[in-house]
Amino acid sequence: MVRNWDRWLSGLLAAALGGNGLVMLFSSQAWYDAVPGVPATGPFNAHFVRDIGAAYLVAGLGAAWFAWRPREGWAALAAGALFLTFHAGIHVYDAACGATPWADVAQDFTGVYLLAALPLLLALFRRPADA
Repeated sequence: MVRNWDRWLSGLLAAALGGNGLVMLFSSQAWYDAVPGVPATGPFNAHFVRDIGAAYLVAGLGAAWFAWRPREGWAALAAGALFLTFHAGIHVYDAACGATPWADVAQDFTGVYLLAALPLLLALFRRPADA
């Protein structure tokens, strides 16, 4: 059952995910320099940042579609949540293999883990009955 707060939350997620994706696509270097921990992952690669930005934009559009029309947009929300969950899983693995795993998890908590968990929870628990 979809409630109004689910739709508001999905709209906020759409803005955050889509906004991040747009910055990654159109200001790749600025995004790379601004996000804590990113430069430590290796040298700047504009193509790679834009590829991931495109995925974030699609996840944001899926969340927007769910916010607008939950029944029709649920599958798009679920697909975006799947990307975000796999992305968070990569961060878990990298943190576990790093020298400071808990610091890495704390650094990525909001921007990676929370932004993956919320769409996943919406997709799992707020699927419209007729979707």
